[in-house]
Amino acid sequence: MGNASRRKVSSTLPDFPWDTIAGAKATAAAHPDGIVDLSVGTPVDAVDPLIRRALDDGASFPGYPTTIGTTDLREAAAAALTRRYGTSELGIDQILPVIGTKEAIAGLTSILGIGAGETVVIPEVAYPTYEVSALLAGATPVRADSTVQLGPARPALMFVNSPSNPTGKVLGIDHLRKVVQWAREREVVVASDECYLGLTWEGEAYSILDPRVCDGDHTGLLAIHSLSKVSNLASYRAGFFAGDRDLIAELLAVRKHSGLILPFPIQSAMTAALNDDTHVDAQRERYRARRDVLKAAVENAGFTVDHSEAGLYLWATRGEDSRVT
Repeated sequence: MGNASRRKVSSTLPDFPWDTIAGAKATAAAHPDGIVDLSVGTPVDAVDPLIRRALDDGASFPGYPTTIGTTDLREAAAAALTRRYGTSELGIDQILPVIGTKEAIAGLTSILGIGAGETVVIPEVAYPTYEVSALLAGATPVRADSTVQLGPARPALMFVNSPSNPTGKVLGIDHLRKVVQWAREREVVVASDECYLGLTWEGEAYSILDPRVCDGDHTGLLAIHSLSKVSNLASYRAGFFAGDRDLIAELLAVRKHSGLILPFPIQSAMTAALNDDTHVDAQRERYRARRDVLKAAVENAGFTVDHSEAGLYLWATRGEDSRVT
């Protein structure tokens, strides 16, 4: 028998988002033509052969991998951020691979030692795992898209997401600079989820580690990157943190005690993916072509598309509750 006084952690969490649309999914599945399931932004294109070969090469390694990751992987990640997104130069001690960014985000608040009585800022419309990260740590999530909304508050952590999942909104340099300045004045850690930075369709999106944003100073800043979309590696669970050396060191110190280690074959595959831009560029153009077709179809069907300058999604409305749609 369980202890009646034991707190059920699951009771503190919101409903799992995809569970809430089970009814709509069942209705769609009953249609004579079957379901067109757009509920999850999951890749459908094959993993590039270059990456699959690297995965196979890494599979012969018999020993334990390390939480910190191979030198080759960390060098590849640092170089890719600068080459693809114009970040200021990063050392390999500023990179930490993770087992997909969902677990990394979910555990971030706790690993940083943030807990009860402290607040975590998340965007008003946001990837659900930011809220979960705060709740798992016992902290209080606060939704705000502007530092002005926070008044005199001094949160412990602020999640920023540009390009946004799900709205596709891109934050400009001035906005990001103000966030960095505001956070540093209050010693707030900024965690910038940049998983869709490589899928920008209109204008330009910026990393929190871009020197035009942070003046080359990574203090208090963490960028979160995933290979799920840009390299079709969702099934590999491949991502990494980049940024403040001290924060990376703290994350490493806790994660290695917890056994949070990326398997060696995945590290090998990630290294190959990060060293190659050709497959990334090709995948971006596939998504661009599909977006052009879908956006026209959605608008012709009477929907208004807001934001959606980047990412995999169209933030569309027909002027009614989404559940009705």
